Amino acid sequence: MVRRQQAADRAVRPKLRSPGHPKYQRHVEAAFWTEIAKGLLAEEAAAVVGVAPAVATRWYRQCGGMRPFDPKPPSGRYLSFREREEIALLKAQGKGVREIARDVGRDPGTISRELRRNAATRAGRRDYRASVAQWKADMAARRPKAAKLVANPRLHAYVQERLSGQISTPCGRAIAGPATGNWTGRNKPHRADRAWVQAWSPEQIANRIKLEFPDDESMRISHEAIYQALYIQGRGALKRELILCLRTGRALRAPRARSRRKTWAHVTPEALISERPAEVEDRAVPGHWEGDLIIGLERSAIGTVVERSTRFTMLVGTIPRTKNGPALAGYGAISMKNALANTMSTLPEQLRRSVTWDRGKEMSAHTQFRIETGIPVFFADPHSPWQRGTNENTNGLPRQYFPKGTDLSRWSAEDIEAVAHALNTRPRKTLGWKTPAEALNEQVLLLQQACVATTG
Repeated sequence: MVRRQQAADRAVRPKLRSPGHPKYQRHVEAAFWTEIAKGLLAEEAAAVVGVAPAVATRWYRQCGGMRPFDPKPPSGRYLSFREREEIALLKAQGKGVREIARDVGRDPGTISRELRRNAATRAGRRDYRASVAQWKADMAARRPKAAKLVANPRLHAYVQERLSGQISTPCGRAIAGPATGNWTGRNKPHRADRAWVQAWSPEQIANRIKLEFPDDESMRISHEAIYQALYIQGRGALKRELILCLRTGRALRAPRARSRRKTWAHVTPEALISERPAEVEDRAVPGHWEGDLIIGLERSAIGTVVERSTRFTMLVGTIPRTKNGPALAGYGAISMKNALANTMSTLPEQLRRSVTWDRGKEMSAHTQFRIETGIPVFFADPHSPWQRGTNENTNGLPRQYFPKGTDLSRWSAEDIEAVAHALNTRPRKTLGWKTPAEALNEQVLLLQQACVATTG
């Protein structure tokens, strides 16, 4: 009897491959994509649903930022993961099939099939574990439907021609356009030649095809189906590199809700420039700084920090972007916080009173920066660069050494220090032709004398 049941089970579905490490449950992935649809970043959604940031990033990138399956939960007809956990506990307690069925509220035949079909067999014996059983059930329940572009070669050729077909002159002569490099999977290319192709948008293709084939219902496709064929891996319809034919060229599709995120959410009420001490305005008290970034190619950047009263300038070399490096490399918040903290820690405590920054996201970790260094950070008002006029004027000086459109990550810390030294040893008209280094040294001497007088 048992052999016939096992043979019947094998006849119903093919042998499944070894499960290996059980994957996250489907409801966890569904919750992750729900958070993504709300506008959260992959790392933020990972924290909400309780998965590792690396796993969430992999989910997001493999699916091109698009939800890969229907979010509707399965019906009560099938066993849920919670029921499988209960079955595993009752089985471990030595209870029989009918007793388990009564406790779970299912038919004994359902429990019997579940224990036979979805048992873990890798250890050489038939153990029932809820995680493995759920994985096997999900694998067996998959009914992959062939994408429309795969099943209809004529439709596939039409869509691909409108996306990536060559452009031509009015007389029909094809124009090759500039030579382009291979697609690397990165986001939209910056300052690089792109292929000259027809580049119709999916919406244009989906609507134009109705006019060209009014009586052929097989030549119909929605623009969303084209986007899914481009972005979601495994559809087998269109090559992923064809996203470069889209106007934006994005490697990942951004949810619409993300565009409604608050742009300056990191600027808290206590960090507004209106909360800055009044002594900053007249430049009489040293130790108040203004900062910003000068941007280069390949997400490289150098921070500039200028003291308001002496115009002394410090250049902050941020961590260069590396393959498989930290997620916030380049001029991200964490690398900027660490680099700025290391630079400011070289100053006497009396010269570390405050920093006024632009509203860039590179300083979104300003709260941690204040905790680590004790230096409050204030942000200028939107579209008000004159509130940081000292820094804005000073940023033109290092551009003599670091022009726009160049890679700034190629310079070492010693190189950047040499440029800062050159800037600080130039005489400045606003300082009565003293150099910023001389003006800062005078302030340091005055502070030391004041300390000696106080302690004496």
